[in-house]
Amino acid sequence: MHERARLHHNRRRLLGSLINCHHDLEASLLLEDSAEAFSMDFLNLNYISKLLTSSLPLFSSWGHGENYQRCMALKTNLTIENTTILDVAYVRGGRTVKTQGPCYSKASVSASLCRVHFTTETSPTSSIRAEAWLPDDWHGRFLALGNGGLGGCISYRELDYGSAMHFATVGSNNGHDGNRVLHDYVSRSIHTEALVGKQIVEMYYGRPHDKSYYIGCSSGGRQATYSALHYPQDFDGVVAGAPATDFNHLLHWTGMLGRALGAPDPQSSSAFIPAGLWKLVAAEILSQCDALDGVRDGVITEPDSCDFRPEALICKNGDSGEKCPSLAQVNALRKIYAPLYDQGELVMPRFDPGSEALYMDSVVFKGEISPYPRDWLQYVVLNVTEFDFGQYGPVQGRLMEEANPYGIKTFDGDMSAFRDRGGKFLTYHGRIDPQIPSGNSKRMYDLVSRTLGMPSLDEFYRLFLVPGMGHCAGGPGAADFGQPGVASNKFNASSHNVLLAIVDWVEAGVAPDNITGTAADGSVRVHCRYPKKSVWDGEKYGCTE
Repeated sequence: MHERARLHHNRRRLLGSLINCHHDLEASLLLEDSAEAFSMDFLNLNYISKLLTSSLPLFSSWGHGENYQRCMALKTNLTIENTTILDVAYVRGGRTVKTQGPCYSKASVSASLCRVHFTTETSPTSSIRAEAWLPDDWHGRFLALGNGGLGGCISYRELDYGSAMHFATVGSNNGHDGNRVLHDYVSRSIHTEALVGKQIVEMYYGRPHDKSYYIGCSSGGRQATYSALHYPQDFDGVVAGAPATDFNHLLHWTGMLGRALGAPDPQSSSAFIPAGLWKLVAAEILSQCDALDGVRDGVITEPDSCDFRPEALICKNGDSGEKCPSLAQVNALRKIYAPLYDQGELVMPRFDPGSEALYMDSVVFKGEISPYPRDWLQYVVLNVTEFDFGQYGPVQGRLMEEANPYGIKTFDGDMSAFRDRGGKFLTYHGRIDPQIPSGNSKRMYDLVSRTLGMPSLDEFYRLFLVPGMGHCAGGPGAADFGQPGVASNKFNASSHNVLLAIVDWVEAGVAPDNITGTAADGSVRVHCRYPKKSVWDGEKYGCTE
């Protein structure tokens, strides 16, 4: 009994820690762009154009009274196995509503819709909590939403985005209402929200959906990849941003970044680099690598071509370490900007040069162990409340990889079932992502290519690398193209919006040749599909083999 109580206590601590981690990630994303751009008020109908103007809405002729009656009828008529309907409400467009769960207090509702709050048991001791937003103006499309970080937050911003774009949209809390959070987090939450959400859609509209889609970033990108690998029938089209694939190695890499900078005791480490020096490092990286693409614009197009030499910053003429790095600090930089290996095997590609400008305030660059590997190791792998992270190293990385709870690794190249049923997989990754190195998405693409014996995956899988974009959104580049974290449709064109692009690809057979992003100043840039490269022709950027 004592052991079971300790396990239960540790799982509860993990749950609280994971939710806090997600809040930190959300906060960092919000700071990457202006507060105005990410405010709830940003999501209004002035920014939401009609999805695919050639597509006719299926139920726009319903009056508000009839919609209200149909919505309220779900309270008594909706019966789904293992599912409890917690609340049903009809909401007119332009309103603000209270939210469920600890993550947000309110959300905007742009389009008039039926809002269904439900919970589904995934085991005798666990469940997911979710919401379905069912717009009056529905085009027959189902959209499932992913999650971010390690947290359990329903993506209300994306619920509003999807429903305003005429999708019946469902988002879940990633299973954090149960004490078996891991299984739901790894594999069950998205599959469950898809199965239950589709049944709710059919009951409400009186007919099943035509096509099913998914969109998510970070952990949501890993969930997308896991779905394509293990539940290929769930979605016809998938949008996966910055996927956290090879999950255990990714968390270990994050821990080793902290160790390289003296974590967990930075003040006693000669390798620790204070914030003032990081500004010099960021400026030196731009000085060495910004012009490699032919133009100095504050954006490193191809970080893999940047052979950053931190030695150029070594103190000279007796300067103090406050103005330039010491040899120990230079050695730390060399570790950070190099791939991580263990026993001759690649663990994770290097930290992308240029990402440091978005990462200076993170716990890692402050010489601490990130909450992600810290909590994962303590509460999932070791099941202990305390661990001396001064001893953290390759052994702990191997333990995380060996544990691999419920197959969370998500680094399998066999997408044949998803491909063979006609599924389309669109993925993207910022080239200055401070959370997940963009080289990890290249690895995933190449793994699928090798596994399936396909030199090019253009038939069903396309990866777009986005220079100057941080984690999922933000940064100095053209980082707005209708993805999660931005949730706007400034251009009613699949060339400028990944959600429209996946619809065009699935329903019209028009595969995205490239994606055009918009920067904060309104300028645009074409982002190339891998393995094509972005080049400057003297006037603009284009793509070449």
